[in-house]
Amino acid sequence: MAVRHYTLDFKLCGPADHAETVRGLQSIFQEQEMTETVHDTEGHGYLATFVGKNGRFAVLRVHSHGLVTFDLQCSEGDDIARMDNLLNALEKKLKTVLNGDIQRVKRLPALRRGGEVDRYWPTADGRLVEYDIDEVVYEKDSPYQNIKIMHSQQFGNILILNGDVNLAESDLPYTHAIMGSGRECYAGKEVLILGGGDGGILCEAVKLKPKMITMVEIDQLVIDGCRRHMRKTCGNVLDNLKGDCYEVLVQDCVPVLKKFGEEGRTFDYVINDLTAVPISTAPEEESTWEFLRLILDLSIKVLRPNGKYYTQGNCVNLTEALSEYEKLLGRLSCKVDFSKEVVCVPSYMELWVFYTIWKK
Repeated sequence: MAVRHYTLDFKLCGPADHAETVRGLQSIFQEQEMTETVHDTEGHGYLATFVGKNGRFAVLRVHSHGLVTFDLQCSEGDDIARMDNLLNALEKKLKTVLNGDIQRVKRLPALRRGGEVDRYWPTADGRLVEYDIDEVVYEKDSPYQNIKIMHSQQFGNILILNGDVNLAESDLPYTHAIMGSGRECYAGKEVLILGGGDGGILCEAVKLKPKMITMVEIDQLVIDGCRRHMRKTCGNVLDNLKGDCYEVLVQDCVPVLKKFGEEGRTFDYVINDLTAVPISTAPEEESTWEFLRLILDLSIKVLRPNGKYYTQGNCVNLTEALSEYEKLLGRLSCKVDFSKEVVCVPSYMELWVFYTIWKK
């Protein structure tokens, strides 16, 4: 069973009188039938834990520097009204006891920990976002990754790969941006999509009457899941791996790109939907950076002289990583130029950078 974790913080103008603060709160814990245990902080403020019925557990800390924090954990099936009453009583009493010394009071909604449905996902720059996810509609472990499709009341179904939010049914702005935001004419052109197993790019590109689209996606289970549960994104294009103007190759794109290069096959547009720019430039990410460089080099080789290469970057706040990517563009086997666009992707809840790259 999941637990709920409540927090209540008081930021003060200066150090609090520990003894007076605690005395003012003791009656509340007694009413809740919670047993107090005081812990030795070696002079660094006051720390006590409280245990009550149904396994309720609370931590009260009066910090020496002028912060009072209260954390409460209870089972998800516990009486929510009773927990609200406890928090309301504590907040009211602390405002009385600390009258005139409070700079800010902050009470957050309860965190739900350990539930069957995970609602919390980090943004690319490390902020925690709670989604209104209420159901896991698809989950598989493929040879390549863990695949989840989860339902959000706000964003529709969301594809999550290895714990990263990839695309939601609400995220047409992402698809439009990685295709050039309507600036390009795809009619009669040849297009190569790398990745894109959700079918969103393929679906939108087919509408633009290209001569031929070749999509290379390594993971059949991503295609299977999105064909069933992301139809607002992919329409019917994943129902068959071959259509009037497209073909989906379920293969690793690296040998396919090398083969196209050897055959002299070229494209008007190459759209890379494989992976975002790594969030870190640390040595442990070196293999991912090398993969990006390899894909770029191989893709540029199959790009026609006036062709365009489109790809996502990452969150606009990751300036160091994006700068490193732009330096990488200057170290390719062929000289290129680039432009970038910043777009708000709904389910990402952050601004995302997209790149357009072409041969000089």
